[in-house]
Amino acid sequence: MAEPVRRVAVTGAAGYVGRRLVEALAQEPRVDEVLAIDVLPMAAERSPKVVSMRRDVTRPIAAALSDHGIDALVHLAFLLNPGRDTRRSREVNVGGAEQVFRSCLQAGVRHVVYLSSATVYGARPDNPAALTEDSPVRPVRGFRYAEDKAAVESLLSGLVERNPRTTAAVLRACPIIGPTADNFIARAFSKPLLIGVLGHDPPMQLCHEDDAVDAIRACALERRSGVYNLAGSRTIRWSEMVHAMGRRLVNLPAWIVYPLTGLAWRLRLQDDSPAAGLDFIRYPWVVSTEKIGRELGIRPALTSKEAWNSFARRAPRPETQGNTP
Repeated sequence: MAEPVRRVAVTGAAGYVGRRLVEALAQEPRVDEVLAIDVLPMAAERSPKVVSMRRDVTRPIAAALSDHGIDALVHLAFLLNPGRDTRRSREVNVGGAEQVFRSCLQAGVRHVVYLSSATVYGARPDNPAALTEDSPVRPVRGFRYAEDKAAVESLLSGLVERNPRTTAAVLRACPIIGPTADNFIARAFSKPLLIGVLGHDPPMQLCHEDDAVDAIRACALERRSGVYNLAGSRTIRWSEMVHAMGRRLVNLPAWIVYPLTGLAWRLRLQDDSPAAGLDFIRYPWVVSTEKIGRELGIRPALTSKEAWNSFARRAPRPETQGNTP
């Protein structure tokens, strides 16, 4: 039987999911210490179990992992919206992950959990009704977030193949949302008007922040290994998400909205996404969560709609934000 996990490291610990995960791990009686690693400072108030470390993940962390006797590491550090700096994105997201995984090997950390994304499957018209973990990984070309997530998955898979004593869990999560959401989705919905692709209103999946943290914590502490999709049950349409927030939805033909979005991106009129990102509000990319429920017993408590509504209830309404889009 594998040794129990008593000491956990978390990269990206100051981020939206990272902060909540560190808090949850610190409340676990079986956890003795949480090493919170981030280039940004952690909140001033925290458990005495938590040790903060300011470090860019592109730099080695093997010595720290070894000094703290880390049993498992959760890798969350990732530039969610690097804008147009693809070099920096690749350096942090892929190069940083490679550095972290190499440090784990050097320090004898035998278990890694990586928060990937369901976007690695791509949003495509020929996707099945529910993508399984055996579905091909084919991120939308030009959508850097998904391309980087897929590249890191490949790195981690190679590490495990070359080092049989190392185990890893990869969670292909749909967008994570909740009352305290602070990510690219939350920021996108700060605008009073959102765009849709005429004739398309795809079903979307969301995962509540508490359910996501619970799944990551379980995979870390119980040394779960394998690739698993993670999403709230059922779906919510793109139009429902927009209307629940009290925003306006403007549907434009694909032949108009793709060139306009691409032009706005190139002219720096918007920083949300290049035109490739429109595929995710045009085509389906729903995942099956049968495997994670069957093998790990992980079943998110909230549906996709409930997760979204928990965010929508806390978000400011358009009339409180002035006229700035």
